[in-house]
Amino acid sequence: MSGDVLVVGGGVIGLTTAVVLAESGRRVRVWTRDAPQETTSAVAGALWWPYRVEPLELAGAWSLASLRVYEKLAARPQGTGVRLVAGVHAHERLSGLGPWAAEVEGLREARADELPEGYAGGLWARLPLIDMPVHLGWLRRRLEAAGGSVVTRAVNSLAEAAERARVVVNCTGLGARELAGDGRLRPVRGQLVLVENPGIEEWFTAADRASATTTYFFPQPDRLILGGTAEEDDWRLAPDPATAEEIVARCARIRPEIAEARILGHRVGLRPVRTSGVRIEAEELPGGGLLVHNYGHGGAGVTVAWGCAEAAAALAAR
Repeated sequence: MSGDVLVVGGGVIGLTTAVVLAESGRRVRVWTRDAPQETTSAVAGALWWPYRVEPLELAGAWSLASLRVYEKLAARPQGTGVRLVAGVHAHERLSGLGPWAAEVEGLREARADELPEGYAGGLWARLPLIDMPVHLGWLRRRLEAAGGSVVTRAVNSLAEAAERARVVVNCTGLGARELAGDGRLRPVRGQLVLVENPGIEEWFTAADRASATTTYFFPQPDRLILGGTAEEDDWRLAPDPATAEEIVARCARIRPEIAEARILGHRVGLRPVRTSGVRIEAEELPGGGLLVHNYGHGGAGVTVAWGCAEAAAALAAR
């Protein structure tokens, strides 16, 4: 036992929380079952936008706190993986958003000439779009520069972690279903297709919360990410060929040149959705230790990462 902090989980939530703790002067270690580049976070399309995350009254503030960080990181896109990119959220209306929307510079109703054929409305915005493999590598280097470390190691129980540090922060995402015994966590499966970018510079989304399918494309420096799906309680990690064909076809109806783009790969990630919303909570452990939970971010882990990290770090300082 020591004054160290042990963060369990090496995705964007775990690494961001570890960075905030390390830069506050704590000695931080991260234990992660999968290397950061192999976590669910590495698969994310990673456009900043409060999507599938609750509670709404807290998610807006968490999102804005993260937005301010990403806006600064976008000044160094090659190192951080963060760029500010313009695009359109089809179907969305300003009137349907929370108070946070008033704090997003430039967010407005899209003009008719900015919408694809067949779409009557939407929102135009210039938002952070994060290249997750690059960003996860940057987070790890920032953590290490602050004296932290990352160890690829499976954790069989939170009690095991608590034997090694006085403060344990649980950032295990869907893994908290078993580690924390939280049956309110469930997977929402997302499948993506990676293709060569045929020259598309703006992102596009069209999401229907009542449907298991979505349509979006996100331009990254070396690829175009096509999506997607939102399949609840689906644990399949293998890409489905028929689903991949449907994703390409939906995106090609918006931008026909996508139909001919060479396919580079397929990805699947399981969003850790929690029916009662994100859990940021502390509990005392036998012997005077402290366990802080920070999980259940659904499809908005990147969007709320810094705000939630600050909230979790505040609890860890008690």
